[in-house]
Amino acid sequence: MKKLILGLAAVVALIVGYNGAAVHAADTWQPVATLGTSLTTTQKSGTLSTLESAANVTNPSELTVNGDTLVKYLNPSGSTFTSASGVWSSALVQKTSSGGINVKIVDYNGTNNITTITADQYRNAALTAGVTNANIFITSAVRIDGSGALAGVYAAFAENGDKLNASQIDAAQSEVNTLSGITSANKGKDGYSDKQLNNAVAGAKQQMASQSNNGKQTLSQNQIGNIVDSQLKQNNLTNIITNNQRTQIINLLVKVQHSGALSSSDFKAQAQQLASSIQNSAKGLFNKLSKQLNTKANRNFLQKVGDAIANFFTGLLDWLKSLI
Repeated sequence: MKKLILGLAAVVALIVGYNGAAVHAADTWQPVATLGTSLTTTQKSGTLSTLESAANVTNPSELTVNGDTLVKYLNPSGSTFTSASGVWSSALVQKTSSGGINVKIVDYNGTNNITTITADQYRNAALTAGVTNANIFITSAVRIDGSGALAGVYAAFAENGDKLNASQIDAAQSEVNTLSGITSANKGKDGYSDKQLNNAVAGAKQQMASQSNNGKQTLSQNQIGNIVDSQLKQNNLTNIITNNQRTQIINLLVKVQHSGALSSSDFKAQAQQLASSIQNSAKGLFNKLSKQLNTKANRNFLQKVGDAIANFFTGLLDWLKSLI
């Protein structure tokens, strides 16, 4: 009887172990190359080779992104694509079990042809859309904004059974439009970089998830505004971002909250990983910002001390005059 029980226990352990492995395996899937439908035969071959080399993979599954894909994923946020719209920008998506969201824009024949969306904007959008733990490689054979590649990322997840929430994708696309617009408006401005902006937004998402208890409580617009102000200050953008741009960021994050993105148990951790990764990718920049902020804080402290001393002696002199 004892041997029978032990035997049954071993079988149960094997079954549980097998199921656990199966669940873990489901966290990843075969890499997917999403290729723009407008690519010529030569461009398609070159695009696929470029992405495979960057990702160090061979024979990924292929998915064609066309005008209908753009309409499905991008038009709800205000884009005006049609079924006849051309698509050139392409992506290769590797789903991983950990490591956060990583994006690399890869040169095509030595040239970066993605003109508008930056790597960090792709990452922030993917986070909002509900993507978790993925390595994403982007390229284009012609100069283009890069929207087709992002639509391809959403389609790749849907193709593998990880259908992303439509409201979150809508918020993600609004995010791309907002952040790319702000970066374009501040291009060349001293003290501004796209990394600072995206780090601020990723940090705000992390803070929002924390303060809302992972979406269980709704934050007011004023609360989100305070979070934005805090992140802009930390990234030394307070005097660079205009009031209008600040309002755009707040409205964007209100939309992110309404999309349900904060309620994901992975959102806070993924946002934290994203912010840390952005900072690590530009350590020189963020170390400089940290020193500047510390210098300002020390200057403010010394100013307060100086004001207090001046006020003391002014008061003392006034008192002495009153005695004469």
